[in-house]
Amino acid sequence: MATNATARNEQMSDAEWTVRKDLAAAYRLVALYGWDDLVFTHLSARVPGPEHHFLINPYGFLFDEITASSLIKVDENGEIVDPGATNRVNPAGFTIHSAVHMAREEAGAVLHLHAADGVAVSAHADGLLPLSQTAMLCIPHITFHEYEGVALDLDERERLVADLGDHDIMLLRNHGTLTVGKDVGEAFTYMYFLMKACQIQVRTLAMGETHLPGQHALDTTADQAKSLGKGSKLAWPALIRKLERMGSDYAT
Repeated sequence: MATNATARNEQMSDAEWTVRKDLAAAYRLVALYGWDDLVFTHLSARVPGPEHHFLINPYGFLFDEITASSLIKVDENGEIVDPGATNRVNPAGFTIHSAVHMAREEAGAVLHLHAADGVAVSAHADGLLPLSQTAMLCIPHITFHEYEGVALDLDERERLVADLGDHDIMLLRNHGTLTVGKDVGEAFTYMYFLMKACQIQVRTLAMGETHLPGQHALDTTADQAKSLGKGSKLAWPALIRKLERMGSDYAT
């Protein structure tokens, strides 16, 4: 892979390098699960520190090419702050991510995908339906944002943030999915559950008549869903081990 950043910068903090490795791992896992969209869509993470800097993919790289050192560091306006960096950032991608990072201080990571099942459910009149346990765990975390065109208009950020509120999962109508986490592992875990729920819904609706659980079950699962993000504490290290068994170079 051609990149101007082939090794860790000696001036980079340990904390930043850790976030870089986690975010690069998330890019590789998105590709592994088949959720990527060529060089489009983005995953971002906040760089630890007071500078309000963020990491995002260099525009034009496939997700299975991303490494920790190839990620681009930008400020809240999407301006590249890495010394000597020559790769560019997709402005539409950072419009969405900057909105969330700027509004939610605790948003350590933001994932946005165009995966087919997620887009399909975003276009369904009722959004995600309680057709599976996975969906019922996601539904209490979900909110919606109406499609306004390719996200190039910075004015859309205010509306997107208002729609997101304090939710961690968003269906971008007729567009895709978005998850927010305090770190990359949490945001990825939310996305995994959401994409699994969307896949199950698409398959279930294709079969014809469906069965929905009773209200008591819905209420019980909604209460249990409060701890959904905590699953990342076990799942994320396991996913990292998976990449390492595959011999991935994500951490270079």
